[in-house]
Amino acid sequence: MQIDKEQFKKDLAEQIQKDYSQSIDTVSTGEIYQSLAKTIRYYISGDWIKCKDKVRDNLEKQVYYFSMEFMIGRLLKETLLKTGMLEDVTDVLKDFGFKLEDILESEREPGLGNGGLGRLAACFMDSCACLGIPGNGNGIRYNYGMFEQRFSDGNQVEWPDDWLRNKNPWEIRKENRKEVVKFGGTVRMDANLKPIHEGYEIIHAVPYDMPIIGNDDKTINTLRLWSAELILEDSELNSVEYSKLEAKKIEIQKITNVLYPDDSTDEGKLLRLKQEYFFVSAGLQSIMKDFKKLKLSISEFPNKVAVHINDTHPALCIPELIRILLDEEHLEWEEAIEITRATMSYTNHTIMQEALEKWPAHFLKNLLPRIYMILEELDRRFNDKYSSSLTEEQLRNTSIIRDGYVRMANLSVIMSHSTNGVAKLHTDLLKTEVMKDLNFLFPDRFNNKTNGISYRRWIESCNPTLSSLIDETIGKEWRKNPLELAKLNDYKDDSTMLDKIERVKNINKENFSDYMKQRYDFDIDPKSIYDVQIKRFHEYKRQFLNALHILYLYHKILREPDYKMQPVTFIFGGKAASSYYRAKKVIKFINSLAYHINTDPRVKGRIKIYLIPNYNVSLAERIIPATNISEQISTATKEASGTSNMKFMLNGAITLATLDGANIEIKDQVGDDNIMIFGLNKEEVLDYQSNHNYNASDIYQNDQDIKMVVDSLVNGFLPKLGYDGIDLYDSLLKENDRYYVLKDFHSYKEASAKLRCMYKDRKKWNKMSIINTANAGIFSSDETIKRYAKEIWNVNGDF
Repeated sequence: MQIDKEQFKKDLAEQIQKDYSQSIDTVSTGEIYQSLAKTIRYYISGDWIKCKDKVRDNLEKQVYYFSMEFMIGRLLKETLLKTGMLEDVTDVLKDFGFKLEDILESEREPGLGNGGLGRLAACFMDSCACLGIPGNGNGIRYNYGMFEQRFSDGNQVEWPDDWLRNKNPWEIRKENRKEVVKFGGTVRMDANLKPIHEGYEIIHAVPYDMPIIGNDDKTINTLRLWSAELILEDSELNSVEYSKLEAKKIEIQKITNVLYPDDSTDEGKLLRLKQEYFFVSAGLQSIMKDFKKLKLSISEFPNKVAVHINDTHPALCIPELIRILLDEEHLEWEEAIEITRATMSYTNHTIMQEALEKWPAHFLKNLLPRIYMILEELDRRFNDKYSSSLTEEQLRNTSIIRDGYVRMANLSVIMSHSTNGVAKLHTDLLKTEVMKDLNFLFPDRFNNKTNGISYRRWIESCNPTLSSLIDETIGKEWRKNPLELAKLNDYKDDSTMLDKIERVKNINKENFSDYMKQRYDFDIDPKSIYDVQIKRFHEYKRQFLNALHILYLYHKILREPDYKMQPVTFIFGGKAASSYYRAKKVIKFINSLAYHINTDPRVKGRIKIYLIPNYNVSLAERIIPATNISEQISTATKEASGTSNMKFMLNGAITLATLDGANIEIKDQVGDDNIMIFGLNKEEVLDYQSNHNYNASDIYQNDQDIKMVVDSLVNGFLPKLGYDGIDLYDSLLKENDRYYVLKDFHSYKEASAKLRCMYKDRKKWNKMSIINTANAGIFSSDETIKRYAKEIWNVNGDF
């Protein structure tokens, strides 16, 4: 986008005057950010309108991506890059006496996600826009996100993430497009067997739209986020007491207050279920209204609309669309089911049974009575159709409702035309283990779409130094086609290029070290190896294994005061769910370990450990370009894909990994010599699980190193850990080490030591780094979305 800098100055000054009744030389950086974002939003609004009009006028098929999370990160820099306004806006701000870097840092990160699920959704939305695909996000506008993570005495403490305190300048509130969502009440059938829903509670869903900008601003799609709000007609204002009004307002806002409310109680579970139906119902009602404006037959709905269910959280899309088709469009059951199945597609993100969402049937019956009636009918039809061809066990495994629970993953497979896994291994496990009976019934519905990442954010935006070096080496075509990165393979033995790669990494490490010192007072040696594990805390991701290994190194240094090793800084980042007791104990362990190691003069800087509070996209953008070793150490078969592994690979880090998720495909791309693999493989883990022949106590009793580190959890070696180590100790011995931490310990220890040794050979290491970056193009989310578009959604784009 070409802009007139003088006109932009006037427009920005005018926006500041509107917002704050001040001149530009008297406002703060935070205020400048707000007005700058609004000015840019105004500049792109014309193209945004044109894109919507083009899709509507050409009757183009649209994708609606339903997700509980959209972890979009900060938007200002990426918007300036995509619109081509970065240089001009930097100059304008400089003329006013402001630095763009300060303005960027004042932007609060939207509290719309927590982990890989939400970041994937954001990358996919980015790729849809950049590929010219009409792809719209549909989610929840959380008032406080998940939470702001702080530490007190090493423990995670959850504080409200008040990201909307100064408002979100990128969004447009559209009260005129509000929808009504109904909860509770009863349903009876009239004389014509039509449902009558009575006595329900009305919640208004108000949409807030944000632009999702493609390259060069050619396509601008929409992320629509729904907010639960109390909206009264004028006639109602005088009929409600103020105190009751405020109480009702607070109760309604709970629905969209926080991401993943604590579900350790029935009240919390019901709130989650309410959230899921709230945004699903609002979104589908809105989509149907837009479709009907096209004046097409309702049978054309799947030809113009693709609804994608990102994990099972939005699975209520299925019965909700059927409800609309039956109750509002007056279709018969068979046609409603056919249209729904042709419209819906589903991505599964887990193989762990406890993570395959299911709801107590009485929850749905009481909260969503009409939806529950539809689910019962779908289950009845399924059982009638397949009971004669399935064994009782197969029918039990595949039914939608069984043993008092509604199983959302089964619903999603049965009532969608496509179910995809997110890595080759994950998809294979879905077909052969977790959903083998559903795969037996519907083999043509299962397919693989390995996850991808937006290279625009994860190298162009966050690593401009490396991006410039790549431009200088192979040209700029890779910025449009990431597969062009493969040309870097021609330079893997070029000594000049190897030196440049190391120089770029060192610059990023120094920048990160300076930032950590300034923000957190962390003393990180930029000459040390940066060994990084950043992801949400979960037992299967095994931050615990990483920390036990660091504890082993600590013991080794104390036993051998002259032990020589390459200095390593171990960096962690991630949140534990507020009700996830075990994961929070791992956080306490890491923080306690950090205190003892970082303050012990006997360590002499050989190892340091830091857990960065409140990990988010913005921190990842600083950490990933600086990383040397990427920890991807989940128990084999447990990680569906992983996407941080791809981000680190793209930025030249070397992966230390199990053969799990997309690690296998990364290994296929870079070769055995450019990744470090350790630990149990799929077959070994499945053998332990099926034969119950794993004994953690035997490993503990017969291995002195393991016994030493495990005992250190409870014998007072780490005074700061205190009694919190008992639970972790019990997880290994009393609970028989569910995630095979002890079994993989020595393999992991040896692999880590080997990597540290390899780091000494700088030429070889830099060659490995180039090979990783060169072969990362295949993991671009653009490539993934092309496959979704062609093979699942049947939509067109500019590719």
